[in-house]
Amino acid sequence: MLPDSAAGDNAMNRKTFLIGLLLFVGLLGPASPIFAQSSPPPSEKTKQVEALVNKAAALIESKGNATFSEFRKKDTEWFHGDTYLFVYDMNLNVLLNPPFPAREGTKVAGEKDVNGKLFHEAMIQTAETKGSGWVDYMFPKPGQTQPSRKWSYVRAIKIDGVPGLVGSGFYPE
Repeated sequence: MLPDSAAGDNAMNRKTFLIGLLLFVGLLGPASPIFAQSSPPPSEKTKQVEALVNKAAALIESKGNATFSEFRKKDTEWFHGDTYLFVYDMNLNVLLNPPFPAREGTKVAGEKDVNGKLFHEAMIQTAETKGSGWVDYMFPKPGQTQPSRKWSYVRAIKIDGVPGLVGSGFYPE
């Protein structure tokens, strides 16, 4: 049996440890991949982006890359404000990126966001393993150079028989 003072010290140490642990989890835990979100919080915007990608996927599946000219037109359901579609083949060749047309025809394998995330590879992995899903990363808004957090919804497709993905995203800030 411990003397009363030792038992009190032991209880105090446990309490201090628990407070420290709670502070660690509360302050540092959310930055850990263990606590990473796999999708944005449900909202009207997430529903709109998913619906846009699903509608575009159906068109691409039926009409192939002939649909890309429609997707490039500004002020349409496909491309307005900071909403647009992008299309890659599974080798990470950019087939469509209306606000950044210089990226079309380039290969984006190995590109990292400012936090070191291989976000293009994450999109491919999501499309290949899940068929569709959300990926978050840092990317500049159209017309800007400073990266902002972006959530993109991607879906596996066949483009004229070639496997690829179509996606669109939004900036939650």
